[in-house]
Amino acid sequence: MKNLVIIPTYNEIENVEKMVRKVMSLDGNYDLLIVEDNSPDGTADNVKELQPEFEGRLHIEERQGKLGLGTAYLHGFNWGLERGYEYLFEMDCDFSHNPDDLSRLLEACKNGAQLAVGSRYVKGGKVSNWPWSRLMLSYFASWYVRMILWIGIRDTTAGFKCYHRTVLEKINFDAVTFKGYAFQICMKYAAIKHGFKVVEVPITFIDREFGTSKMSTGIFKEAIFGVWKMRRLKL
Repeated sequence: MKNLVIIPTYNEIENVEKMVRKVMSLDGNYDLLIVEDNSPDGTADNVKELQPEFEGRLHIEERQGKLGLGTAYLHGFNWGLERGYEYLFEMDCDFSHNPDDLSRLLEACKNGAQLAVGSRYVKGGKVSNWPWSRLMLSYFASWYVRMILWIGIRDTTAGFKCYHRTVLEKINFDAVTFKGYAFQICMKYAAIKHGFKVVEVPITFIDREFGTSKMSTGIFKEAIFGVWKMRRLKL
């Protein structure tokens, strides 16, 4: 069966064509779904211009506004499950996640994991081009999550992942209302609660070169307080 890479976009005109071409060039039978949140910079038009070149493999779902990362991925998961994809991937458009690592995540799932996480904080993983303050904030945020949710994942906020479809079919998407880092935490927590095997694969995370980060104070606060809410959700 084919594999689906899901990439949410908002104002990624500087990255999206390069990312599309890179993913399409890889061995691994990948299709690509861009979930586009009405970018004013022409991101959607750029993707649609590329579709004839990659007919049947490059797809776009356009939404009416900037609705958040979490809802974009849930939209993509539902789209992919309806079309029978076996493995579904999350990744960013800004090359902070190296597309060459898709094969390593897929291999981990084919070797027994149901969810493979591209991890910065296991042996062999690292972060490039981040200021020390941001690295420490991210590292201790993962520690904080582990202490509250009691999950043995080192990189709890990681957003580079490969799911087997059975994981997504089991999770109650209606209960996952988070939009940013809290969404990433919640999906891992739900997979573990349902008894799925989660494996962390070391990656090198590289800060974006082009475009603007979508990180905000609201996203950070949602993660800090959201983990307490997760413990009560019927995921």
